Amino acid sequence: MKYMGSKRWMLRNGLGHLIQDEIKTATRFVDLFSGSGVVAHFAATSGQSIEVIAYDLQLFSVTLAQSVIARSTRLDPDSIRDAWLARATKKLTDSCRLSHANRDTPDLRSGFTQKYVEQVRCDCAAEDFGPLTRAYGGYYFSLAQTLWLDALRITLPELESERSVALAALIHAASQCAASPGHTAQPFSPSIGAKEFLFDAWQRSVRAKTIGALNHLCLLHAGKIGRAGVADANVAAEHIRKGDLVFLDPPYSGVHYSRFYHVLETVAQGNCGEVSGTGRYPPAEERPRSRYSVGTEAASALEGLLRKIAEKDARAILTFPQRRCSNGLSGSMVHEIASKFFLVTSTFKRSRFSTLGGTKNDDGDGYGRKARQKTHELILTLTPR
Repeated sequence: MKYMGSKRWMLRNGLGHLIQDEIKTATRFVDLFSGSGVVAHFAATSGQSIEVIAYDLQLFSVTLAQSVIARSTRLDPDSIRDAWLARATKKLTDSCRLSHANRDTPDLRSGFTQKYVEQVRCDCAAEDFGPLTRAYGGYYFSLAQTLWLDALRITLPELESERSVALAALIHAASQCAASPGHTAQPFSPSIGAKEFLFDAWQRSVRAKTIGALNHLCLLHAGKIGRAGVADANVAAEHIRKGDLVFLDPPYSGVHYSRFYHVLETVAQGNCGEVSGTGRYPPAEERPRSRYSVGTEAASALEGLLRKIAEKDARAILTFPQRRCSNGLSGSMVHEIASKFFLVTSTFKRSRFSTLGGTKNDDGDGYGRKARQKTHELILTLTPR
């Protein structure tokens, strides 16, 4: 799963042990910025019978978390897969598109020209195609990939537990197949320098990636049934109780995360408004806005959130990069704000952060900044005064 600031690496580098220790005396685990869902999954499958609640501004994040934390038993991936693929295949067959969905991009890179890509884009724009094909076909995905995305999205299982895990698997597949440099802010172009990356991405099988994610997710389950919901963290904090262990991993980017994940959000929603721009963005009113990604509002938003958690007499774990980030916050600033309301214990761990796809160097003949770089992450354990 491509996600900015994913905690997967940190969970193996100290954060996981800290959560396991702190969760032993907690009544619930509440993740207010669920993101990729990996922390919520970790807490739910930690072996502790504890209710895990996850919130995020974006539905795709909530879906990822819910696919595991909202059930306490394993699912049978084979029965879900076979029935789901049969429905999707029938959908494509009935619309006479199965041959297109099974057609790969040119076998030879020499046939993958800018003219070919432009023709794919023109073909995908047809009104009678599904919403994912019309919005992203020929850009983030090939025609075959979007046909399968649309067919699988519209034929999701009806049973809620199966539907949730199937949709999460499809979101994973879309993330893994997307022809973009780390997120979905904009797709690779068919230019001489980037078309190789576009070609490689278009070769990936949406079906195979979906089945792989489904097989993995079906075997995960919570020790106790939890729930996930779309909500602003500061609003969701109203529901925190004494005894909760709250996990906080607030945004560090000065650009709203909805800009980087609008494709995954469309997969989760099943539709979007008319797209525009290089990144094929839906209308601004469909993209959630976070105060944490506004330089003039991030500090006050965090202070308000921590004050609210402290008033609830709950404990918290907060992670944030040590460096100064593009939303104006830094590790030292976060520590200072937290100290107003809590007794703070801090540690630093090596981590990796996203640079939103990297940049070219001054000469324009390579990449001057890697898409992911090593950094130090601040981990604060917050105890009510």
